[in-house]
Amino acid sequence: MHISERIAQISASPTLAMSAKARELKQAGLDVISMSVGEPDFPTPAYIKQAVKDAVDADMSHYGPVPGTPGLRAAAAKYMSSFALQGGEDIFSADDIIVSVGAKQAICNAIETLVGKGDEVILPTPCWVSYTEMVKLAEGVPVMVRTTMDNDFILTPEALEAAITPRTRLIILCTPNNPTGAVYSTEEINALAEVLLRYPNVAIIADEIYNKICYTGKCASWASRKDLLDRMIVVNGVSKAFAMTGYRIGWMACKDKAFIKACTRLQGQQITCATMVAQYAAQKALEGDLSCLDEMVHAFEHRRDLVLNLAKDIPGWKVRCPKGAFYLFPDVTALFGKHAPADSEYAKAHPGAVISNADELCEYLLMDGLVACVSGAAFGEPTCLRISYACSEQQITAAMQRIRTAIQRLA
Repeated sequence: MHISERIAQISASPTLAMSAKARELKQAGLDVISMSVGEPDFPTPAYIKQAVKDAVDADMSHYGPVPGTPGLRAAAAKYMSSFALQGGEDIFSADDIIVSVGAKQAICNAIETLVGKGDEVILPTPCWVSYTEMVKLAEGVPVMVRTTMDNDFILTPEALEAAITPRTRLIILCTPNNPTGAVYSTEEINALAEVLLRYPNVAIIADEIYNKICYTGKCASWASRKDLLDRMIVVNGVSKAFAMTGYRIGWMACKDKAFIKACTRLQGQQITCATMVAQYAAQKALEGDLSCLDEMVHAFEHRRDLVLNLAKDIPGWKVRCPKGAFYLFPDVTALFGKHAPADSEYAKAHPGAVISNADELCEYLLMDGLVACVSGAAFGEPTCLRISYACSEQQITAAMQRIRTAIQRLA
């Protein structure tokens, strides 16, 4: 069959591809440690699992409203407002929320609703792998604006303004950031907001899926900019903070009623509604005692400190301390041009065995270190690797030792 040009031009997810390779090697009997996927290893909290059982017993097995159940939409609105209260009043109401099958679908639907053929979308890089492909799927033009480690991977107002053209329709900003772990301060958000105020035709998607996993205190939210709410979509969900990745529940919040109506129309043709049992579980997650989240964040902070300390002993790595999420993003350019040892599995498969880029370094670490990580090229920064520390401290320690040993063998 003929594959449409629209689908043929998009790439497979590199993070999921690396995860699949790691699983294949594990199934072949190799002891692979995966640090490739951003998935918390904690069990879903018990009170949420009980909610699932209650929903099943209550026969929540039928269609629900396209934009989500009233209970979950109200809980999500309150949760989102808690990050950016204005005068003690909630910013968002249930009518501002659309529940989707994960935050990924929420972002994709927002892009599909806003972006037309040839419209430009500003993507500060490094950025999550799916943004670029989603823009291409909408026949838009990704405009990659590079940030640097020297500036903590923070987009500057000057770089933002230089990237805006008459074709600019949207900017997507992620804080805390995947893959860098960078967190925008209130001052940094305000500086970018002042630029965007001068361009009323540019909409904003604020991807804040990691905003509970922040090591600097409460994360600043774009929703605090009341003067931009008429063209802002804030995205969140339960996957990361509540360890509910497989439940596939996320949402968007937007004050523009016409946009919400259009997105609801789109989603009605796609999925009808997110799974009802999962929606009930997500509602109870948001309404429950959130102290369990603090325990997980505390554990992630310990893991971050551990992986940072171990990274200091790895030759050729340059790192910055991530302030949120659960990723380390080392610059590995000092290793480019080195040769894998002749007796390595990588050298057997690649005559010459020169490590010339981050993709090849990832392959070498998987084949000879039995550690799966992701090339920074997937995120728009080919000088780096992404290491997920959303795994146990024992796995982190073992994986970093394997990485160090494998890299020490390079010549």
